[in-house]
Amino acid sequence: MDHQLTTLSSGLRVVTEPMRSVRSVTLGIWIATGSRDETEDQAGCAHFLEHLLFKGTSSRSARQIAEALDAVGGEMNAFTSKEVTCFYARVLDRDLPLAFEVLADMMVDARNAPADVEAERQVVLSEIDIHLDSPDELAHTDLAETVLQGHPLALETLGTFDSITRLDRDTIHGYYRERYRPGSIVVAAAGNVDHDRVVTLADQLLGDLGRPGGAPPRREPPTRFGQHAVTVRQRPTEQAHVVLGVPGVSHLDEDRWPLRVLTTLLGGGMSSRLFQEIREERGLAYTTYSHASYYTDAGLFEAYVGTAPGKLDEVLEVLRSELDRVIEDVASDEVERAKGALRGATVLGLEDTGSRMSRVGKQVVTDLPIVTVDEALQRIAQVDVDEVRRVARRVLAQPRDLAVVGPFAPGEADRFAPVVR
Repeated sequence: MDHQLTTLSSGLRVVTEPMRSVRSVTLGIWIATGSRDETEDQAGCAHFLEHLLFKGTSSRSARQIAEALDAVGGEMNAFTSKEVTCFYARVLDRDLPLAFEVLADMMVDARNAPADVEAERQVVLSEIDIHLDSPDELAHTDLAETVLQGHPLALETLGTFDSITRLDRDTIHGYYRERYRPGSIVVAAAGNVDHDRVVTLADQLLGDLGRPGGAPPRREPPTRFGQHAVTVRQRPTEQAHVVLGVPGVSHLDEDRWPLRVLTTLLGGGMSSRLFQEIREERGLAYTTYSHASYYTDAGLFEAYVGTAPGKLDEVLEVLRSELDRVIEDVASDEVERAKGALRGATVLGLEDTGSRMSRVGKQVVTDLPIVTVDEALQRIAQVDVDEVRRVARRVLAQPRDLAVVGPFAPGEADRFAPVVR
């Protein structure tokens, strides 16, 4: 059996995937809340909480939380995305109860003390500084905002300087009390683990968290999208960073399988079209790739290039041409090559307990039917050239938007407009 799933009486769900060949376990506690679920006065709250929960509980200080896992050679961390938050720990199988006890304490009894809020505020603001100093990341942020037209999915997970500066302890702690409830939580574990044992620990250590009820937040899909829009952010960089993008598909859409193949053959590796044409044939860039993001009710497709500012016009023409060409011209051999790359990456990426835990945890917390590894490999194998051609027409023939970050004035947007017409 690949996995087992149990729903406790509190509404909290537990999913496990055994790996009997290892002696470790990765445990994750997933919360169905992310940056898209924040109100205007909560912007950045989910990510801020990710930091604060490590600062201490009523019974453990921040140092004691860190020392508990260090003492057994374990590791612990967390991340926040647009739709989920996850706290996780990787330990030896015998130390699973300890890891669970520490993570559960953070879920149930975080202090979120005013002094900790002020100290961590500076850390989050430093993260925002790092983001603003990363022009390639800014290009992706700008593209999402341009394509998704102000929808919450376009919000930056970190928040903004203004929103983080305004956040107070009551708002953050209120978000914690409201969102961290059993109906919104999934416990996932992978490795040398027994499902019934994890269920028992979840019931004992989490129960209803003292805050019964809860449910994943109600979400509205985006309804407005960019229409041949260009945004330019001026930065004194040595490279120009450009992202050309369109709306994609959701992670419930069956077209996600041929889109994954299309993304791979277009810009997913050294044999991909973008890499071969832009880097190998023309020497215009060191880095180029395509990428698709899948959300519960929407998606985003992006093609990225980092190039010398003087080469930008040529790069944009090649990028536009390659996206046009793949709509009309997809060959069977490159589809098979992309499928082979996807199958290999899928298997190789799931050889550790962390990736297995993430896979099942994310599927359950986002209410996806659990697709086993074998089922995923079979679905990739079933993709044919006609499906790829059809999804290329469906996705890439939409009006495109462009984000440019580099030594260009915002008033130069008209110069780049032809690439999105």
